[in-house]
Amino acid sequence: MVLLDKKILGGGLAMISVGLALLVYLNSAVPVGTADMTEQEAINLDQRQQQNRDFSNFASMIVGIGFLLILISFGARKKKGGAKTIKIKPPE
Repeated sequence: MVLLDKKILGGGLAMISVGLALLVYLNSAVPVGTADMTEQEAINLDQRQQQNRDFSNFASMIVGIGFLLILISFGARKKKGGAKTIKIKPPE
């Protein structure tokens, strides 16, 4: 039986699934240009492509953090019992 924290595991799996869905969407929606574009259209195209790359980097970071959460969940163990209370007797 593997000891793991199910909340952290669930969060990591959710982050991976959201990040991969964003990556698939962003890779399918890459802005493309045409041969007869004006200079202003070319500048706008470069800006949209840079924005797409930035969002792809962000989605990749989400996937990476989700993967780390999954790894952490295997090492996180819940402590059995609670904190022990220490009673200090006053000196007589």
